[in-house]
Amino acid sequence: MTTPRLTDRAALLRNRARAGAAMFLHDLAFDELQDRLAMVNRTFTSPAIVTGFPAQWDKLVPNARIVADDPVLDLTEGAHDLVIHAMALHWADDPVGQLVQARRALQPDGLFLGALFGGQTLAELRAVLAQAESELRGGLSARILPMAEIRDLGALLQRAGFALPVADSVRQTVAYRQIKTLFDDLRSMGERNALAARPRNVTPRRLFSRAQALYSDSFATPDGAYTASFEMIFLSGWAPAADQPKPLRPGSATARLADALGAHEVPLPDRVKIPPKD
Repeated sequence: MTTPRLTDRAALLRNRARAGAAMFLHDLAFDELQDRLAMVNRTFTSPAIVTGFPAQWDKLVPNARIVADDPVLDLTEGAHDLVIHAMALHWADDPVGQLVQARRALQPDGLFLGALFGGQTLAELRAVLAQAESELRGGLSARILPMAEIRDLGALLQRAGFALPVADSVRQTVAYRQIKTLFDDLRSMGERNALAARPRNVTPRRLFSRAQALYSDSFATPDGAYTASFEMIFLSGWAPAADQPKPLRPGSATARLADALGAHEVPLPDRVKIPPKD
C-alpha cells in the first residue's frame, strides 16, 4: 500500500527556494538544539543534518553532512553518531519512515534530535480561515498543513525504534499589525501552502477580508495587533545499545520512596466511600 501524498514536493521546493530573511523561528530552533547538544557530554565525530534549509543549518555542528529531507534520505546505515532532522519533518508524507531511516543511519548509542512545527502552530489562523470559508463557500479547503501533536510524536519515536524517547515543545507568540504581514513571513520562511490537495484556483479576496475581521474579533490584542502562535516540538532518542540504561520492571524496586524522602508513609484504604450528592 502506498503512503497517501500529503505534500506537493515540487511546490515545497519552490517555496523554499523563494524563502527570504524572516527565519526567526529557525533561529529559535537552532538555539534550542544548540542548548540540547551542550547538555550531552559527548563529542560527535560523524554528524548529519537533514533539512530543507542547508544555509540556515550547516553551522549547527562542525563538519556535519547536510542531507535533503527527500522521502528516501541519503544516509548510509550505521554511518553517524548524531542525526539531526531540522525543521522539515512536518512536511513529510511518511514521518515514521523518516525517523526509521534516521535511526538506521545511527551507530549504536547514537543520538537523534529533531525540530519541527507542532499541531498548535497557527491555531488562530486555522480557526478564522475555516470559519470564513464555511460562511462564504459552505465548505473547507486544504489551506494550512495539518501538524502532529506532541503526544503522537513521542509515540512515533517509539515506533521508529528509538530508546529513551523524549518530546517537548516551545511556544512562540508573534504579534502582527495585519494578516498580510503574517502571510509575508510564512512566504519568507518557505512555509507557504504546499499541500497536494490545496486549492489551485484564485481565492476570492472577500474570504481573506472576512478572515481578517474574524481575527480582529477573536484574537486581537488591546492595541489592535493580531497574535499568531507557533509551536515548535523537539524530539530526542538514542539508537539502542547493550550498555544503555534501561527502565526497571514494575514492582522490582528494592527501596521505598518514603525512606528516600525521609517522609512518613500513610497507607490508603482499599476502598473509599463517596458520599451521595444532595
